[in-house]
Amino acid sequence: MDFVRGLEQLPLFPLNTVLFPYASIQLHVFEERYQSMVRDCIAADAPFGIVLIRSGFEVGEIADPYRVGTAVRIKDVHNYDDGRMDIYVQGERRFRIRHLDDREAHLIGLVEPVEEEPVSDPDRAAFLLEQAREEFEVLVQRLFERQEFGVQVVFPPDPVALSFTIANLLSMENINKQRLLETTDTIERFEALLPVLRTHIMDADQPNYYRIDSQELREWISPN
Repeated sequence: MDFVRGLEQLPLFPLNTVLFPYASIQLHVFEERYQSMVRDCIAADAPFGIVLIRSGFEVGEIADPYRVGTAVRIKDVHNYDDGRMDIYVQGERRFRIRHLDDREAHLIGLVEPVEEEPVSDPDRAAFLLEQAREEFEVLVQRLFERQEFGVQVVFPPDPVALSFTIANLLSMENINKQRLLETTDTIERFEALLPVLRTHIMDADQPNYYRIDSQELREWISPN
C-alpha cells in the first residue's frame, strides 16, 4: 500500500455504476490499460477503486469521476486468449479522492478513508434497523412467492453492512446510489432507503418491475 503525504495511492476504474462496500460485481475488462492495471493488482495482491463517472465515458479518454468510491479486491479472474478478462471483485471500504493523477494510462487517486459517524441516537437506529430488516424480507419473499420454494433472508449482523447490502440490491438511479455511498450517517442512510424499499414492495407485482436476480441474493438467502 503506497502513501503520499498520508494519502493512499489507489488505481481507479471509472464506471457507469456504483458499487457499495460488501457488494460484489463481475467486470469484463477489454481495454489494455485496465488489463494492465488488473494484472498489477493481482501480482501485488492490491485493491483498486471503482468510482462513478461524473462526466465522460467508460471507453476512450479518461473520464472525470465522483470523488467518493469503493476500494475492491479481486476474488477471481478468467483470462481469454486475446487478453480480455472477466474479474469478480468485492467491495471492501469507501474512500474519498483528494487528488487525481492522470499521467498514467489509467487514473490514480490519492485517497483517504471515508469513516462512518458514531450513531447519535441508538434507539432511533435500532428502530430503523428493524424496519429495514422486516421490509427487505417482505420484498424478497414477494419476489420469490411464485417459486415452489420459500426463502429465508440471512441478514448481515452489522447495521452499516446491512444498509449497503440493501442499497446494492435495490433498483435506483446511480446518482441516488452515489448519495447513499457518500452518506456517513447510518440513520440517515436507513431513512433514505426505507421509502425506496416500500416503493419496491408496492411495485413488486407489476410486470415491468425490476426483479432482483437470485444470483444477486445468493449470499443473503437460504432455501427453506
